[in-house]
Amino acid sequence: MSIGIRPLGARVVIKKMEAIEKTEGGLILSGSAKEKPQQAEVLAVGPGTADEPMELKVGDVVVFSKYGGNELKYKGEEYTVIAQRDILAVIED
Repeated sequence: MSIGIRPLGARVVIKKMEAIEKTEGGLILSGSAKEKPQQAEVLAVGPGTADEPMELKVGDVVVFSKYGGNELKYKGEEYTVIAQRDILAVIED
């Protein structure tokens, strides 16, 4: 499935997962109290570079640096284009 965005070099396109809207105690958080999501699904990967080969693949669920990447709105959807080096970990089930 192509999303129509092809990242270059060692960059990936991710889609952030929904923020938690309730606390464990059941309290609903206002928009300003929600934590910025730091988990995302990888939707597209670049080819990598000679210095930084691509380690990620489409479908990986990752944890990324809180302020990394550039947000992009394309065809009504919000994506983030982020350098692979700003991906902190892959979540494996």
